[in-house]
Amino acid sequence: MESSAQRRLRAIRAHLLPTIDDDPRSSMLLNVTAGEFYQGQGYSVILPEKLQTGKWNVYRSARSPLKLVTRFPNHPEIGTLHDNFVHAVESFPDYKYLGTRVRVDGTVGEYKWMTYGEVSTARSAIGSALQNHGLSKGMTVGLYFTNRPEWIVVDHACSAYSFISVPLYDTLGPDAVKYIVNHADVQAIFCVPTTLNALLSFLSEIPTVRLVVVVGGVDEHLPSLPAASGVKLISYTKLLSQGRARLQPFCPPNPDDIATICYTSGTTGTPKGVVLTHGNLIASVAGMSIPVEFHPSDVYISYLPLAHIYERANQIMTVYFGVAVGFYQGDNLKLMDDLVALRPTIFCSVPRLYNRIYAGIINAVKTSGSLKERLFNAAYNSKKQAIMNGRSASPIWDKLVFNKIKAKLGGRVRLMGSGASPLSPDVMDFLRVCFGCQVMEGYGMTETSCVITSMEEGDNLSGHVGSPNPACEVKLVDVPEMNYTSEDQPHPRGEICVRGPTVFKGYFKDETQTREVVDEEGWLHTGDIGMWLPGGRLKIIDRKKNIFKLAQGEYIAPEKIENVYAKCKFVAQCFVYGDSLNSCLVAIVSVEPDALKDWAAGEGIKYESLGQLCNDPRAKAAVLDEMDAAGREAGLRGFEFVKAVTLVPEPFTVENGLLTPTFKIKRPQAKVYFERAIAEMYAEISKADPTASKM
Repeated sequence: MESSAQRRLRAIRAHLLPTIDDDPRSSMLLNVTAGEFYQGQGYSVILPEKLQTGKWNVYRSARSPLKLVTRFPNHPEIGTLHDNFVHAVESFPDYKYLGTRVRVDGTVGEYKWMTYGEVSTARSAIGSALQNHGLSKGMTVGLYFTNRPEWIVVDHACSAYSFISVPLYDTLGPDAVKYIVNHADVQAIFCVPTTLNALLSFLSEIPTVRLVVVVGGVDEHLPSLPAASGVKLISYTKLLSQGRARLQPFCPPNPDDIATICYTSGTTGTPKGVVLTHGNLIASVAGMSIPVEFHPSDVYISYLPLAHIYERANQIMTVYFGVAVGFYQGDNLKLMDDLVALRPTIFCSVPRLYNRIYAGIINAVKTSGSLKERLFNAAYNSKKQAIMNGRSASPIWDKLVFNKIKAKLGGRVRLMGSGASPLSPDVMDFLRVCFGCQVMEGYGMTETSCVITSMEEGDNLSGHVGSPNPACEVKLVDVPEMNYTSEDQPHPRGEICVRGPTVFKGYFKDETQTREVVDEEGWLHTGDIGMWLPGGRLKIIDRKKNIFKLAQGEYIAPEKIENVYAKCKFVAQCFVYGDSLNSCLVAIVSVEPDALKDWAAGEGIKYESLGQLCNDPRAKAAVLDEMDAAGREAGLRGFEFVKAVTLVPEPFTVENGLLTPTFKIKRPQAKVYFERAIAEMYAEISKADPTASKM
């Protein structure tokens, strides 16, 4: 006899377009979790959010349509970060794990490594010492320094003894660090000599801190603190020996225990503490381990800030697969040298660096002479065509052209990852051709334990951020004020919402802001606007919070326009501004000094300083011309082109208050900072054409 579920399945099938049944990659199957059915779309499957309403709007990974992933499929016993590291130590005890470059006679040499077994011993000692100093389960530990092996060791110690790690951005500034330490009730802080000085300046204002550990410090050179402060100050080396002398058994956490509180510094207001459990982080990385596989033979370079969830999730992934992690020296200017020394196979970065690599190669090609330029273009076009058609390109092009480019990153990179902001499709295609490796873009946020969606291996279409992480589900919610709806044709559009075991437990001590982003049904509202492309791929098209309206009523998404202009050789950073009182956009451009100086030399322009060159009308015109060309190539609409630029020699930085620690522009602050320049640009536009800037 036919069941009710089978009757409903037959009824729904009868209403589907015939093409759905004809498509071998599209299928409708019984589903036990979200309703009873799902419909395939290649990389994603679509489910009804509520069977009663009949609206099919929830997307999941086609790799796990029936159930959201919470554990590693091959190792379901791993439920916490501690379990994950124990698994790695048991599986890869003698494999290289953490590497740093050693100095010999003042010269930086080759990488020196700690094995997984050695790191395990060190984490036991550090965790034991913290416990011996009075820390107990659930207490918070601050990490106030940039990427180096000790950061990872301390993090593993926190996991093994159920402490909660709290990363402190070394670029945040004293006020924000002080706020986080007090807000999170931090008991112990690990720092380096440079951050120790800042810490000591407000030590009396952080009363919960009882222990300060200096990584790279020597006990004899550490300042003595007054006994009344109640704070012990010791070196990392001494803490390590104290722990070894009096080891304590592990105090393993549960999956629901808090693993870390990651403070996100928004564009306004005080930092918010994102509470992530062990279960959150394991689910996120377990989901990503299905489409992306690392190997124990892989080498990963760690230079993206460990305080950010992007790098943190990558580290959890490297542990699971037994990957070797080499650290950069701590200086971005020496990163290329570190890459050549380490020769990584996995390179994760952000569009800001990829854009610079792209601009650097293009500029080198254009100045190499016509013969070499023609050779490069022939090689590039031939290899790109082969990649797009799923064929292997002729090896002659690598020998003649691309091997020299590959060598810049060490020559062994097999996988490039990109996240944090959108990567231009032509830059992605360029990286695939020049470096001959898989380039995968992902989309995520701290509140979702990193990855929400990511591209799949073998997907050569660029301009999207892939399909859902198998550990979460995604839907688009209508934003009527921006004319985005899930009924839009040919592609559904709306605000991206996420649900599943990767979604955070809330903002620490802030129920109000938590309720603002997580609704009653558990959906996290990201504030990003997305669009579903064929095959169940997500494309980020807008930002709900950062949009503004021009005087004529056109909505502007400045980040999209800034990403277009970022590819210009003259542009290091760009801040696009507009408001409802003006009908056009203007921009502040932080220039690429070398590119602008090379142009000036070619034009025979004399100048005494970079600042003077930036003020030269000819330089402004040249930069605006190139930005216009980039805008036309990207298909910007007329009102999306900037009509005037101000060139500045100084970069936008965290220190001057123009960037968040995740390198996003602080728009309200930038508006105030450049208020005079913005007013002058609009005055010039109005003077040239009184009808141009105002409506």
